[in-house]
Amino acid sequence: MSEKKFLPLTDLAIEVGAILEKDEDDDIDGIDLQIDTFENYKKTHIEVFTEEGEEIIGKPIGHYITIESEHLKENDPEIHKEIIEEVADCLKGLLPTHTGTLKVLVIGLGNRQATPDTLGPYVCDKVLVTRHLAEFVPDAIDESVCHLSSLAPGVMGLTGIETSEVVKGVCDHINPDCIIAIDALGARSASRINSTIQISNTGISPGAGIGNKRKKLNCETMGCPVIAIGVPTVVDAATLINDTMDTLIESMLAESINTEFYSMLRDLGDQEKYSLIREVITPTIGNLFVTPKDMDEVIMYLGNVIANAINIAVHPGITIDDVNKYRY
Repeated sequence: MSEKKFLPLTDLAIEVGAILEKDEDDDIDGIDLQIDTFENYKKTHIEVFTEEGEEIIGKPIGHYITIESEHLKENDPEIHKEIIEEVADCLKGLLPTHTGTLKVLVIGLGNRQATPDTLGPYVCDKVLVTRHLAEFVPDAIDESVCHLSSLAPGVMGLTGIETSEVVKGVCDHINPDCIIAIDALGARSASRINSTIQISNTGISPGAGIGNKRKKLNCETMGCPVIAIGVPTVVDAATLINDTMDTLIESMLAESINTEFYSMLRDLGDQEKYSLIREVITPTIGNLFVTPKDMDEVIMYLGNVIANAINIAVHPGITIDDVNKYRY
């Protein structure tokens, strides 16, 4: 196996995969990559199926499905409908096989008081909750809907309680067949902010993308499968500057301006460049993360796409055409 590659701060498997692809000499046995391009979005499926692949990519064994579309940032209901159906199909493929009525717990991770971190709580407000109906008015529902519960547990900075402890306590009481956890993620590329949805069946480590890891939510800790859905809403300032420098260097080289100097900068390793940038900017701006100014509006688009996809995926009798009859 080749020397382990420097991996930047990111929650996205697709970004790690792109880095590994740059070097053809890297041994990527144990990782399968499939890309499908459609008119309005792109779908990338990365499967990590061996311990060797797990070590190389830095992600647990499992499936990582990424939907990319610039239209996610826009108020475009028709294209959003296409993406909702695709995300719903991806979710259906990851849900556990089950006889009888599926019991699902939707967890909205994040801080309602910080706009870039409100995606999870927003989705919790939009999913079709039915568990209480099954308990108190069972004649009002049938097999066309699952038993769905929803919870936005807040963040430890506000509650003083680890998110995983809150979720585990709820799981012990309601015994869900599956957890679907939604969270805002961190990315290393500004182009993926608000335009990427990642779905995985390996659980989630809240805050990992911004270097603030909490206890993991996964099958081992929760006692049931955990599907994670996330959208990158912030980018690390150091990696943003690093990407900008790469673009500038390539531009200067193309114009033959100080070729030797820019060639030297280009040949610096990823770790060297990232460390140099952090060393320079940290004394003045600290550990800064950047988010777009229209985040509050975009969160609504993204939240509706994800919530509707969950509703369609877990409730057998609900389709895209009638999902909004139940949420308004």
